[in-house]
Amino acid sequence: MRNLAPTDLPVDLAERYAYPAQGSYLRANMIASLDGAAQRDGRSGGLGNASDRSLFLLLRALADVVIVGAGTVRAEGYGPVRPGEGWDGLRGGRPPAPPLAIVSRTLDLDFDAPVFTEAAARTIVLTPAVADPARLRMARERAEVIVAGDVSLDFSAAVGELEARGFARMLCEGGPAILAGLVEAGLLDELCLTLSPQILGGRPTRILNGPPLPVPPDMALVHALQDDDFLFLRYALRGGAAAPSR
Repeated sequence: MRNLAPTDLPVDLAERYAYPAQGSYLRANMIASLDGAAQRDGRSGGLGNASDRSLFLLLRALADVVIVGAGTVRAEGYGPVRPGEGWDGLRGGRPPAPPLAIVSRTLDLDFDAPVFTEAAARTIVLTPAVADPARLRMARERAEVIVAGDVSLDFSAAVGELEARGFARMLCEGGPAILAGLVEAGLLDELCLTLSPQILGGRPTRILNGPPLPVPPDMALVHALQDDDFLFLRYALRGGAAAPSR
């Protein structure tokens, strides 16, 4: 073991969280309390601080597309991704903001909401073929629709379709069921985890909500940053493009 002592030296977050230069890459950004809760009062935002919010925006700025579940869109009151201050230097000739790719089996979405009507980059909907035909027609009027899988979403096929559209740098913001599906499909390259200094108790949802993984991915710590009593951890798939050499 070794001591990770606090330091006052400034950190270039854009450099620390840069995507690998080549290939497609999927990272997730999640937050958890000290006892493993992914939400407080039904929202992940209740666990964070100002630095967590800044990192949330930075990771969006670095991404080509933001994958999120419909439940998270409803619970967190999602709107479209909007460009933030200083994003111009991070987008590298790409559109000003990445589109959302919303995962929804039932298409129980408000297609007149700003997340669809005010999006600078057309919102994408990822859904299986079992989706109601009438809702599917409504979705196609307001969004770009990717149908992948029959009864449930085929995450591998959906991510492949995103890659085919040129979205190489992908960011998943949850929720826990969506992240579980991506991990189970072997698609996750990196987990950015904010550890919040709260203890909540009860029986909360964790950052993954799914069945046990037959072969858990082997993750390597890339860095650990501190702000007040929050820890910002970056783990990459061992042997992957961003994993540290040993």
